[in-house]
Amino acid sequence: MARRATITDVALAAGVSVSTVSKVINGRYGIAVATSTRVREVVRELNFEPSLVARSMRSHRTHVIGVLVAEFEPFSAEILKGTAAALADTDYELLAYTGSRQSRGAGWERRSLSRLSGTLIDGALIVTPSVVDADPGVPLVSIDPHAGPAGLPMVDSDSFTGAFLATTHLIELGHRRIGFMAGRADLESARLREAGFRHALAEAGIAADPELIRVGDYRRDSVRAPAAALLSLPDRPTAIFAANDLSAMGTMDVARELGLDVPGDLSVAGFDDVPESSRTTPPLTTVHQPLQEMGAAGITMLLALMDGTPVEQTHIRLPTSLVVRGSTSPPR
Repeated sequence: MARRATITDVALAAGVSVSTVSKVINGRYGIAVATSTRVREVVRELNFEPSLVARSMRSHRTHVIGVLVAEFEPFSAEILKGTAAALADTDYELLAYTGSRQSRGAGWERRSLSRLSGTLIDGALIVTPSVVDADPGVPLVSIDPHAGPAGLPMVDSDSFTGAFLATTHLIELGHRRIGFMAGRADLESARLREAGFRHALAEAGIAADPELIRVGDYRRDSVRAPAAALLSLPDRPTAIFAANDLSAMGTMDVARELGLDVPGDLSVAGFDDVPESSRTTPPLTTVHQPLQEMGAAGITMLLALMDGTPVEQTHIRLPTSLVVRGSTSPPR
């Protein structure tokens, strides 16, 4: 691997001092136009990239925004697309960061921020964060936070209404025995989706059956056992609403393995509308959550906080909508 050019290499090639190169890179006054032009030509020729740490030590700004995610999966990938698009026309760069599986215990975000803030990032978005109970030293915005007030500006979507719409859709198709694959108990969005599910049943005069409510933990692999338990009941559900798309896809996997046709024997609806949901067989009926817009809204709020602009609305809740596809139909 070729050695990376240093500021000293630029200075030698341009025939100037290191301090002159530094002044040109940082846009300071007092450098002749010809000298500045020569230095910039050498910077391009050598493909020189100033160190973020060195730059932050000089200017106290890195022009880097961190996005902390527990893991890179479809939900967080869509959030990241939105943040990247929102930063495309700015002079900020994006640093996506996650810890190892072993390090992602309670408070992992706080530990990560202590490593990144001050020298690597000017601010951060935290996706589905647990409570950050210490001053991180940089502005923060949370996306779809865990339960418990963190005191952070936040962006989420209308989980309650989305779940109500999906469950009402199944009821209107004629389903009465509807299962619910719940999400992570530590997430406020998961609790709101269960509340929306229960409210739709109550509005239709259907009693919520505890036997039909299982926890899928928002993961395609972890939903397999609870889905198999639901679908093996003597009086199994004719429809299942899953609290996210990965759980819905996992439920469809199990249904096929048990010889059930979707949607003939079992209707399945999800929540998120990640890109994969339209490519399942059959395509998944789901609740559209504007994930990219959530990421962009978080960036807009974060940039305002970083600039010291007063933010009147510190909780942005974006609307959800139902997307009907081929995985739901009237019961046989």
